[in-house]
Formats: sequence, C-alpha cells, structure tokens
Amino acid sequence: MSAEAGDRLSRRAFLRTTGGAAAASALTASMIPDVHAAGGDTVQVALVGCGGRGTGAAENAMATKGGDVKLVAVADVFESKMKGSLKQLSGKFKDQVKVPDDNKFLGFDGYKKAIDSLGKGDVVILTTPCGFRPVMFKYAIDKGVNVFMEKPLTVDGPSSRKMLELAEEATKKNIKVGVGLMVRHCKGRQQLFDRIKGGEIGDILAMRAYRIHPPVGSAFTPPKPAGENELLFQIRRFHSFLWASGGLFSDFYIHQIDECCWMKDMWPIKAEAVGGRHYRGEDIDQNFDSYSVEYTFPDGTKLFYYGRHMTGTPQRFFSGIHGTKGSAVVSLTGHTPGRVRTFKDQNMKDDQLIWSFPQPEPNPYDVEWQDLLDAIRNDKPYNEVPRGVQASLVTSMGRRAAHTGQIVTYDQILKSDHEFGAGVDVYAGKEGGEAPVKAGLDGKYPVPEPGLKGDREY
Repeated sequence: MSAEAGDRLSRRAFLRTTGGAAAASALTASMIPDVHAAGGDTVQVALVGCGGRGTGAAENAMATKGGDVKLVAVADVFESKMKGSLKQLSGKFKDQVKVPDDNKFLGFDGYKKAIDSLGKGDVVILTTPCGFRPVMFKYAIDKGVNVFMEKPLTVDGPSSRKMLELAEEATKKNIKVGVGLMVRHCKGRQQLFDRIKGGEIGDILAMRAYRIHPPVGSAFTPPKPAGENELLFQIRRFHSFLWASGGLFSDFYIHQIDECCWMKDMWPIKAEAVGGRHYRGEDIDQNFDSYSVEYTFPDGTKLFYYGRHMTGTPQRFFSGIHGTKGSAVVSLTGHTPGRVRTFKDQNMKDDQLIWSFPQPEPNPYDVEWQDLLDAIRNDKPYNEVPRGVQASLVTSMGRRAAHTGQIVTYDQILKSDHEFGAGVDVYAGKEGGEAPVKAGLDGKYPVPEPGLKGDREY
C-alpha cells in the first residue's frame, strides 16, 4: 500500500464524511481523462453473482430512466441461481434481458468472461460474497469497465487497503463506480442531513440504532452435508463466514452504522463491544447472535448499536439521533422508506413533530442506479469506493471489538494484518479451490473467543 493511500485512509485524514471523497475523485478525474461513456444512451450490464441482491440490483438498473439498459451476460458458481435470476428478470424486463446461451458463464472464472463481454461505458454488477471483491474489481478496472458493487466492500484491514488502492486506479481511468450503500441516495435522509447541519435539533449528543429480529438469510447454519464441496458450501452460506461477508454483523448492520456516521458527518475513532452466542446447538457458523457496541467519535459523542437475532423476542429496527434542541429519526422500520422526521423533544412523539419527509419516498435502490447511470452517460466523476471502504472498515471495527473483547481503534483495524480471505486471488479462478477457513474434526468452524483471542477474531 502506498504512503499516500495510507494517509488518505488514516483516522485524521478521513474523520469527515461528506464531500471529501467526491471532491478528490473529481479533481483526479479532471486531471487524467481517459475512459468516456459509450456512444448513445444504451448501457450494457453484466451480472456477476445471481443471488437475491444481485437480481435486485439488475432490476434497479433496468428500471432507470434516460436511456436503454440491457442485461447481456450473467455469471455464477451455482447454475440454479443463474437460471432463477434470469427467469425473474425476463419476466419483468422481457425486452431488456438479452443474454444468449454463450453469455451464461458458470464457474469461478465466469466473472472474467462476463466482464470481457462488455465495452467502454458498460457496467458490471459485482454481488458475489465480498471476499472476492478485490480480485474482481481489479479485473474490471483493467478492462476499463464501470462497476456497481454491493456492500460491504471489505471485512478487514488488508482488504480495505487493497480496495483503496484499486479505487485510485479506477479514478485515474475515469471509471465510474457505485457502491450499494443506497441509504446515501435517499432523498429524505439527504434533507434530514441538511436540517441537522443547519442546527434544527442542535448539537448531536448521542445516536442509537437497533436491528433485532429472528434469524434471517444464511447467518445461522447447520453442519455441512457430507460430500458437498467446502468452498461452494461457504459461498452458499456466506452470511455464516467472516471471510465471505464479515458475518451477519458487517452484512446486516453496515447501513445503520453508515447512516448514523453520515448524520454526525464524522467517523468514530474507537469501538467497545460485547456479544454472545446462545442456544445454538450444532450450528457451525462463525456469528454471535447478540451484539452491543459503543462507538466513540473524536468529540466524545457516542453511537450505541444493538443487534440480536433470536426467536421469541420483540423485533425492532430503528436509527435515531438525540440533540441539544431535539431529536431525529433516521430509519423508523427499515432501510426504505426511512420515514425520517425531526422533533422538538427527546421522546419522538407526533405532538412534538417539527418536520417529516413527505410520503411516498423515492426508492433509494432505484435512485442509486439513476445517479450512477447519469454519471456514466454524462461522463461525470463518480467513485463511491473510498466512502464504501470507510463504512465497511468502521463496521468491522465494531465487529472486531465484540469478537475479541478488546477496545479497537480505527488505526488498529486499518493496520491489522489478519486477512480473512487470504489467497482468494489465487483460487478465485479455479474450480473447487480450497476454502479460506476450515472446519475442525467436529465439523464446526472456529468462532470468536473474546478475551482468549484478543489479537484476531478466530
């Protein structure tokens, strides 16, 4: 990693959230023009990773306005996911799904073939487990193809440093890159940010966020079926493995952590946390099922995050802010609609309402794609990777604090040398390569042991 890149990711250089990354990208791109949008308004898209989120991203892309968007290639390691995705997309966008049989790529090297099918001005969607993100992002940059990547971008210090260096390469080539932190594109939350900056609720004293619900996705996993390929098993159950997703903590919590940091207009410098694993029987995943994190910002302000995934407990999804003159809701029941609002007091009751964003809200999953494609068609500087890396790293900081039982600073997580997905660049192109984490003789994978393993998460 270059000294310059390290400085840009240092705590002091990146305390501020808004505007810095975009300004840097605009300056660099203006000095080194290279790749320009394809002629005409048609943008071709390739989908790499055909699961639910990838399919959803392709739908959002094809629903945009301002020009034609065509899906021309797909790639996955599971044929069933590829077929299911194409069936769903063809049913909704029959005239825009133009994927011939020889553009359906099955296998670990499929991402290369999918990217190779695109041209200048086109976009590849990278929605595989994020352990593969650096190697696939690099290939897209080398080919001069624009990119949309799902969150989180990274799960540890080494992958964060890699992704920042790649972001610099993308900016130098004028490649447009969107990151799936769609809440940043929410019109209601953008107005809320402006109101908070304008002093509507005073100075921020504290923030709190909750994501509490029964187990979802692939976060909790029973033993691996006999005979199933180890790597494919871990990819299929990616929420269960830290190398593939950062576990449920990084994959589920990043949006709320990011939106609160955005409203504070600052990144935290340390995290202290507790977590536990309960009633799990023979489950073999690497997750805790309860987390409580205290993030501290440079001015001493706190963000308290609470996560729990158990049956039989009350459910809650909420992000809120408390200020010296009032309070604000950032997320009321989910990512969209946010139903943002401000209040005169701390109780957040309707009789003390100052402002609320009118409903219905534009869907931020659609808006983020509209913004990306507008940048491509109008050749505007656009690179969300630095901010996406920052959000991913701050989220990992809280996860690491819970998993190790230690206070973790921003500098510590950035400079850490434990790379969960080490070697992925070697086996990403090989069918049936070795998985980054191995099960013990009992069939279970290593889990965090706070206090016993303080320098790494497992």
